[in-house]
Amino acid sequence: MRRRTGLAMAGAAALAWGEWLNRRWSRTLVGNSGGAAEAVVVLGYRNPQATANFINRWRVRAGMRSIAADSVRATRVIFSGGATGSAAAEAQLMADYAKSVLAFDGTVLLEDESGTTWENITNVIPLLEDVDRIKIVSQPAHALKARAYLRRQRPDLAKRLVRAEDYRPGEWLVGKPLLALYGLWSLRCLKAGERKAKASP
Repeated sequence: MRRRTGLAMAGAAALAWGEWLNRRWSRTLVGNSGGAAEAVVVLGYRNPQATANFINRWRVRAGMRSIAADSVRATRVIFSGGATGSAAAEAQLMADYAKSVLAFDGTVLLEDESGTTWENITNVIPLLEDVDRIKIVSQPAHALKARAYLRRQRPDLAKRLVRAEDYRPGEWLVGKPLLALYGLWSLRCLKAGERKAKASP
């Protein structure tokens, strides 16, 4: 009985830790920039098949819910990701899913050349120059890495970063401890300040 109670408490602590860490990452390096023009950048995940995989479908849905209700027509959704092997580019597969399955009929732009997160950011910068707010959508750790890369490449644009809706309490609950562990590993390339600092409003 005592052992089961200990395991249950350890499991609950792991779930709470994963939830807390993903929530913190989703709120790091973002501000509260205003303005009407908005860009939602959805980062792709390796996708060797002919249709969007589970992770990319989730990222597209998170991108759709990140669009501000009062600026749907002023928002451009940018899908970013190149091809994996001989398959179509991740950007194209995500755009197809958004249009055909989610019936999204807003403005869509594709960046279909990048193969790394650094390239994602480098290649979408020309599409962000004239917007007031920038939201980057992925799993929270990956989105934080992308925001840090934008801060390194274009600190002026990084001041326009605002929070996306890629974190929701309880979503991916069981997987969040694993996502947190992987996130800690993937964010090891960031400086301490990039993991904590917030962009200026």
